[in-house]
Amino acid sequence: MAEDAALTVMVVDDHPIWRDAVARDLAEDGFDVVATAEGAAAARRRAAVVKPDVVLMDMQLSDGDGVQATTEVLTVSPSSRVLVLSASDERDDVLEAVKAGATGYLVKSASKSELCQAVRATAAGRAVFTPNLAGLVLGEYRRIATSTNSGPAPPSLTERETEVLRYVAKGLSAKQIAAKLSLSHRTVENHVQATFRKLHVANRVELTRYAIEHGLDD
Repeated sequence: MAEDAALTVMVVDDHPIWRDAVARDLAEDGFDVVATAEGAAAARRRAAVVKPDVVLMDMQLSDGDGVQATTEVLTVSPSSRVLVLSASDERDDVLEAVKAGATGYLVKSASKSELCQAVRATAAGRAVFTPNLAGLVLGEYRRIATSTNSGPAPPSLTERETEVLRYVAKGLSAKQIAAKLSLSHRTVENHVQATFRKLHVANRVELTRYAIEHGLDD
């Protein structure tokens, strides 16, 4: 990933004053706001052209909702990551957004500092949630895991890979994990990549979901 100043962001919200204010805050903090959109159709069209690193997505849009828009944006720009920024903290909105592919979910009461940190974390592939929503998402994945425990046995991970996976599930970066385990940054990345291959997941978000589902996030 490029330096923070080069991170590209698209802001999708049907309220122009709020949309412009968020875009301005991000630009002031060094992000490159490459597009804005008021609805799902516009978001899809613009994402297909600009391929933003991060899409800030509202749940209520002029021509649909954030769940639909998230799905459509990730269809035309699969390398983008979606961070929902919504006034709603309803359980169904949060879970539907995550199921549609959103990496994280913040409520609009988040401060400018919290928002900018969340955008950077999202760009780095870390799952970010407003604190009271994180427990909700973890609980849902545990429920799903409990109901599907009769499935095939998970692939075998080494003790070290499991240890690294636990820290990934807690949102730590490779550098932070390396410091905790007294390993090199490269060694940690090698363990993460090996785990990707064994579990057939594509990124850290999917890896975190796997860890949650198998109780490795405690």
